[in-house]
Amino acid sequence: MADLINFYSTTDFDISNQEEYRLWLLSVIKSEQKTLGELTYVFCSDEYLLDINQSYLQHDTLTDIITFDYTEGDSISAEIYISIDRVKENAKEFSVDFEKELKRVMAHGVLHCCGYKDSTEEEKDLMRAKENLKIELFHVEQK
Repeated sequence: MADLINFYSTTDFDISNQEEYRLWLLSVIKSEQKTLGELTYVFCSDEYLLDINQSYLQHDTLTDIITFDYTEGDSISAEIYISIDRVKENAKEFSVDFEKELKRVMAHGVLHCCGYKDSTEEEKDLMRAKENLKIELFHVEQK
């Protein structure tokens, strides 16, 4: 499983408990009746993600996450880029700790691969509810 969920960083950020995160992400995928293909998380800066946003999506805005979804059928595969700068800012803005916000964003990428959208208010509400449920799985899986 270690080769199927990978974590890379273009900054000094590092997930210290990678195996716990791998087990949690696997439980998120299984909870949606999906299987794991291959997930690659790249933790980066605002500037790095802005460049991707401009180059590949023609969006000139800061964002916390960009997901390149390669899912086929029920097998979840993606490259997920996460701005650690945005996660830190969002954590402050929403008055949550950094790790909880990081888990929310990490789950968000997987949920997109499961078919969930966040274009309308209704979709955003469902996405947020799903994110919160998936964050709770981290604590369940670690017991």
